[in-house]
Amino acid sequence: MAFDIKRFLVDGDKKWQWKDHPCKYSKDIPKTKNDRNQLAAELSSELDALQDRLYGEGKRKLLIILQGMDTSGKDGTIRHVFQNVDPLGVRVEAFKAPSEAELARDYLWRVHMVVPKNGEIAIFNRSHYEDVLVTKVKEWISADTEAKRIEHIKAFETMLTDTGTEVVKIFLNISKDEQRERLQQRIDDPCKNWKFNPSDLEDRQLWDKFQSQYARVMRKTSTATAPWYVVPADSKSTRNIIVLQILLHHLRQMNPQYPVVDTSEWPKQIK
Repeated sequence: MAFDIKRFLVDGDKKWQWKDHPCKYSKDIPKTKNDRNQLAAELSSELDALQDRLYGEGKRKLLIILQGMDTSGKDGTIRHVFQNVDPLGVRVEAFKAPSEAELARDYLWRVHMVVPKNGEIAIFNRSHYEDVLVTKVKEWISADTEAKRIEHIKAFETMLTDTGTEVVKIFLNISKDEQRERLQQRIDDPCKNWKFNPSDLEDRQLWDKFQSQYARVMRKTSTATAPWYVVPADSKSTRNIIVLQILLHHLRQMNPQYPVVDTSEWPKQIK
């Protein structure tokens, strides 16, 4: 039976709430970590085959947007989900605090420059959604500016889909307890010290505000052509399987095909 990704979908037409999306999940998921990793590797191989066809077709593109609270696993998701994929047709863009040059332009300028080209998969590690998330939680923008930006983003994504880009938006949903454990690991493990940023603790104090704003933004921007999915992310191996299933669903629907080449004048055998 096909894996049902609809259970992770954010329905913008309904009064969606966080309780609809747990941080842990086990249905249709292998019970042991080894089995989960094995399944992820198999699914990643199919992802590689579909990505190769998309690259060969060279007409459409896939944009994957990854969002989540600090330590939710955006880097790890990219590393494990794309473990078998040819890097030739995949590109990752990480969005940090905007530079002076970026601040001198509209907030979507830096985003539009790095959207995927024909045949390419682009992965946004954070994205233009930061401009209606952290900016609003920390009260750097007004409610009026937030409302305008949400409409800008919806129009931007509509333009992308109208011009051949499949847009898939994924929120990695970890619990506050799991975040605490991962932050503590960054303090305790010398090999992970470099990942720790004291500002992460400041954002942790705003946990409820961030959760509320994420819910608000996702409800308003999850559409039929640019849907949001909330992926349970307390288990990294389970998270990888669900993300893979979501991406495979969209790529299977796209059904990219290798171009047909006229070989009628080619030699039958090379001597």
